[in-house]
Amino acid sequence: MPKIYTLEEIADAIDGRLIGNGKLRISRLAHPADIHGAEDLALAMDSKLLPLLKNSKASAAVVSGDEAAGDFLEGRILVARPRVAIAKLTALFTEPVFVAKGIHKTAVIEKGAKIGANPSIGAFVYIGAGAMIGDKAVLHPQVYVGEKAVLGQDALIYAGVKIGAGTKIGDRAIIHFNASIGADGFSFVTPQMGSVETAKADGGGEVTASNTSLIRISSLAPVILGDDVEIGANSSIDRGTIASTRVGNGTKIDNQVQIGHNVQIGENCMICGRVGIAGSVVIGNRVVLGGAVGIADHATIGDDVIAMAMSGIPGNVPARTIVGGLPAVPRAKFMERMLYVGRLKQFFKKIEGLADRVARLEKNQEKG
Repeated sequence: MPKIYTLEEIADAIDGRLIGNGKLRISRLAHPADIHGAEDLALAMDSKLLPLLKNSKASAAVVSGDEAAGDFLEGRILVARPRVAIAKLTALFTEPVFVAKGIHKTAVIEKGAKIGANPSIGAFVYIGAGAMIGDKAVLHPQVYVGEKAVLGQDALIYAGVKIGAGTKIGDRAIIHFNASIGADGFSFVTPQMGSVETAKADGGGEVTASNTSLIRISSLAPVILGDDVEIGANSSIDRGTIASTRVGNGTKIDNQVQIGHNVQIGENCMICGRVGIAGSVVIGNRVVLGGAVGIADHATIGDDVIAMAMSGIPGNVPARTIVGGLPAVPRAKFMERMLYVGRLKQFFKKIEGLADRVARLEKNQEKG
């Protein structure tokens, strides 16, 4: 059954200002170009979208700007922060994928595991010995929870997620399809100094040694995720070697992100898709990493840093800095470099023209 609200109820829920008929029934959120009927609520916070509604079936919309926005509609809600309004609206209308209450008969719960009150544990879930599942946790089918792992209250774990032994996950965490939390770190050493070590020691001019064999370094420390952390599909967070890999409260991690061993990530960070974070990196609070950012091992990223998409960060970044490029530099310097690169073609043409003039002058002098 679709969720149905009055326009007045929606205005109250999103802290918007109701103008017009608050008794209108709303059963669907819609883009102004995709209105199906009078019960659709058009999301027209961009004023450029409002003209699409004039000849549509829409009776109501969420708008921003002045009171006149959408005044041809029967009802409208005026908001100050469109994206905040969208967050609250989608929360109202979301319909979570259903997992039946209780423990499915095909789930395997090993000896010593403790399951909290009111769980929803789907088909073919495996929960290892000594694991602890918090109250009202939802585990979709085919989730793996290793021994002595801990999941907090209201955890939502989607199908195919693998949670390694000893991992600790806070309250209200959301982990999406096929994420891996707690695999061993990528950590190896050569019996004698190998190619990478000698290159670093010699300044990296040439390769002077070979990796004759690789010795595995075991990962002994678990991953620890704070409260309200969200992990995207197909992302991987590796265990620590001796110190735990940690992700702070409220941090959101997108799809296909790789977080190496021993990494420390602060609170309320946003890490976008395809980011790669090498081992032992320390990231402060409220850091934003754009898509496909790469961070070299042992770097420290200060609080409130913003890294532009596809930045390659080779070392430390001070707090409250915006960086971009490869290697990453402060944004002003990055934009200056892009400006000069854009002028290179014109510059080369001038050089070629000057070279031609010099050649002609020399030729004329020879003739004279």
